[in-house]
Amino acid sequence: MARVIIMVLDSLGIGALPDAHLFGDEDSNTLGHVLDVAPVALPNLQRLGLGNLLSHVRLPAIGSPIAYVLRLATSSPAKDTLTGHWEMMGLPLREPFPTYPNGFPSSVVGFLEQLSGRKVIGNMTASGTEIIRQLGPEHEATGALILYTSADSVLQIAAHEQVVPPEELYRICQEVHAFMLQSEHRVARVIARPFIGRYPNYQRTANRRDFSVRPEYTLLNRIEEEGGTVIGIGKISDIFAGSGVTITRKTGSNQEGMAATVEAIEEGKGSLVFTNLVEFDMLYGHRNNAAGYAQALSAFDQALPRLMAALKDDDLLIITADHGCDPTTPGSDHSREFVPALLYNSGFGVGRRLPDADSLCWIGHTTACWLGITPLACGKNILEGVGEC
Repeated sequence: MARVIIMVLDSLGIGALPDAHLFGDEDSNTLGHVLDVAPVALPNLQRLGLGNLLSHVRLPAIGSPIAYVLRLATSSPAKDTLTGHWEMMGLPLREPFPTYPNGFPSSVVGFLEQLSGRKVIGNMTASGTEIIRQLGPEHEATGALILYTSADSVLQIAAHEQVVPPEELYRICQEVHAFMLQSEHRVARVIARPFIGRYPNYQRTANRRDFSVRPEYTLLNRIEEEGGTVIGIGKISDIFAGSGVTITRKTGSNQEGMAATVEAIEEGKGSLVFTNLVEFDMLYGHRNNAAGYAQALSAFDQALPRLMAALKDDDLLIITADHGCDPTTPGSDHSREFVPALLYNSGFGVGRRLPDADSLCWIGHTTACWLGITPLACGKNILEGVGEC
């Protein structure tokens, strides 16, 4: 049976969108700038055709890529994880989720303090690693919760696992999420951010948990309605609030995400295997670590041959991203960029570069066509014009 495997390299932008200046991102190019700072060989991604989208001396174009490749724009007026993934699955947003560059209002802070029985400190836009280093000692001494946000629509609560056990933090975040959904402050995600260690060497753990707004209806729901199964690997289930995700496999790293994806492919499971590799964004993009980003790309590239060898004849592999997060530009926020789409099937033979697409919806539309189900209204079938689907 036909199957699609979507690998989201979280934040792998490949150049500023035409409207990037409206977001302060006109100079962003995540992949290009990473290769400028820390050049690494990416032979398998190059063979697929990634270099044909970038025009970079460290990742040259090739004459006969084995995948069909194109650049995708984001049509929704935002540059966050939920927006990118929802649009991929046929649900573009007309209005962005609210953001709080000056912190959350007193009504939100008051609810959080009453709910938890703890004081709240922080309440500002901040890097997660910086704010726990700054406020961690006060948190450990008083038990106060560290509240912060970013340029995205997120409410994040950080707490040391020995001060606030993860299960207690999850309960708090879940109830704050429910409160926000019923108020005018409908943030896209409430995120629990446990950490460990001692000042100044605090470390965030893999026990992060996201509580997301539930999408109305996406391709994931349609796949289930048609009797198919969706395997969500990494934070996919969190991004869609579980809606339309049949099987969830949590992972703590890119390596675990790749291993879980290969396992699902080899087992022949799922109509759609949907994987998010979060470390590119979480560990390297947001932390302005171009060298680490490059090494993570190299590790992904080295793992690709095993994944591709596991693919069945009717499997379509799509490698893409949800937004950018250029680690070389000022600040640590996401960036408004084109993202790559590399589409591979063992029967394609020689691929080529295709024209840019105006929406991430083209991913979902193509997925539906490959699976033989009715796509949602948004987007077009990438492969229709090349006679492959």
